[in-house]
Amino acid sequence: MNLESLKNQTLLFLGKSRAFSEAEFFSQLEVHTVALTKELREDVHFVLEGRMLTPYEQNLSDELYAMQKYQFLKIDDFEKALAEQIDDAVLLMSLKLSNDKVRLKSFLHNSCVSDTLFFKLLKMYKWQGEDFFENDDNRDVSAALIGRFYENIERNHNVQYATTGIIHLISQTKNPELLEAISELEAVNFHPKIKVLLAQHPFTPQKVLKKLVQSNAQEMLEAMSKNSELDKETAFVLIEKEDVLAKNIAENIDLDAELFEKLLPHAATLALNESLREEMQIKLFDLGSEEVFFSLAHNVQLTSELIEKLFALHNDSYTQALYKNASVSSALLEEAYEDEKNHLSLAQNTAAPQSILEKLYAGGDAEILGALACNTNTPVDILYQLQLDRRFERAVKTNEAFGKSIQSQNIGWL
Repeated sequence: MNLESLKNQTLLFLGKSRAFSEAEFFSQLEVHTVALTKELREDVHFVLEGRMLTPYEQNLSDELYAMQKYQFLKIDDFEKALAEQIDDAVLLMSLKLSNDKVRLKSFLHNSCVSDTLFFKLLKMYKWQGEDFFENDDNRDVSAALIGRFYENIERNHNVQYATTGIIHLISQTKNPELLEAISELEAVNFHPKIKVLLAQHPFTPQKVLKKLVQSNAQEMLEAMSKNSELDKETAFVLIEKEDVLAKNIAENIDLDAELFEKLLPHAATLALNESLREEMQIKLFDLGSEEVFFSLAHNVQLTSELIEKLFALHNDSYTQALYKNASVSSALLEEAYEDEKNHLSLAQNTAAPQSILEKLYAGGDAEILGALACNTNTPVDILYQLQLDRRFERAVKTNEAFGKSIQSQNIGWL
């Protein structure tokens, strides 16, 4: 919608504004020299339909529409156009000078303002040294934050009024700006768990992680050490702190040559890292360590050359680990099925051909059925049968593939 075309026009306004408060709505219209009237006048050519029309207004709207003499405007489009024309710097300065908390909160609840402006406004809010929901103002701002970014909020409105809503929001999002904004909220200091979630989130900006790493909170540091997107500088800080952090980093971080060499003292854990390049896998294999061999056998990014070398060692521990490994070819898995001792491992392999999994299900062995209940590659019709058995019901209901099937069919199971 082009507001310039409405400049110096008078609009017949029916109903109420939606995103803007009434006072703010009229204030924004003054900026664009657009006038409103509640009575039909000769100079009116536009009708702006808001929310909550009275019966009288609805009848008038119907009559004017039937006349086809007026251009009708929707309140959502109109308010969005108003929001797009807001000068962020002017608004922020106005709010800073006036210290108008009511107006600030009104803008935070305005769904039409951009996310960029929303984050700037959120930084201005003062939490008064209290928690997210400890007073009415904090509650309103927290609800605005959750309501704006929470996925499928219409299915769970209650999360807007509980700290779990912030926690779920962090788990859902892939928005670095949102994660940074949450990290800067004063109320976060009341919730160490939120800092833990931010520390391990792969989309948390590195500058936020650099601030968090200065803390000595052990749980948070351990969470950060498992973050696969940790940058090298922060990783080196954690590696020097203690071995448990170094081992977590060795398993999870995206490796380059320098990090690989730095973490080589933790070779058995490093062998589990899925970002190992071929030459790194070979170097680890050449160490000749049984612990390293066992870890490599579990690595789902193992090269075919290393798979062959591990099979050639004829060690049952490595062999069974390989039969659970999704990187092993279907041909080798088909061959392994011929020996019954391999069946439990095959039932746990998320890349096993479904034909094998179906035959394993038909065998009826309880331990194997339990493994199939957890396997995301198990055919959905088999999962439906397994969830009827109380022994496997919990495993099936936590199986991601089963959950997706339920949601896709909109059965309503959660």
